[in-house]
Amino acid sequence: MRTRQQLVRALISDITVNIDEADCEIVLTIHWKGGRHSTLRLRKPQSGEHECVTSDDALAVIESMASRWSDEHIAATLNRMGLPTAQGKTWTAKRVGSIRRVRGIHAYKSAEKDGEWLTLTEAAMACNVTAHRIRSLIATGILPAQQVVPGAPYQINASDLRNPQVATAMRRKGRPCQSSPEIQIPMFTDT
Repeated sequence: MRTRQQLVRALISDITVNIDEADCEIVLTIHWKGGRHSTLRLRKPQSGEHECVTSDDALAVIESMASRWSDEHIAATLNRMGLPTAQGKTWTAKRVGSIRRVRGIHAYKSAEKDGEWLTLTEAAMACNVTAHRIRSLIATGILPAQQVVPGAPYQINASDLRNPQVATAMRRKGRPCQSSPEIQIPMFTDT
């Protein structure tokens, strides 16, 4: 490396730097020892611009989840999806909040939640069942639920919990999709 530096110093007489405001470029003019000149044009960074930029995928998740989920939920979802911060770190609620404030994304406010959308845990508490029961009803398609992106927490509409089919499935013992004994085929035939 030292030899390269000495060689470059031996070949270059001087370098002149100018800024071309019209094209937003930095113009470097290299004056070689033999009398020749070379020009190198580089894009000039905008004010406040740097290389650490949050990915578009992470920003899309933050924007889509911010209206219904807290920063903690958003951070957990981003980490589950394997989307790092601009610096390559894991997400925390503080980092999500910082991105929201810089980008002008409005935060979720639990006080404004009118009970229309529930988390899986809130739905389980409202129906007096376990979260596992709600999760299995979602998995079988009996209880409709939404995810903003795969890996995000489920959102359950409170009105869906009042559906008679859902209420019947919640009262059932055992598996939610167990068929009635009348339509089952006997295992052993009478001989």
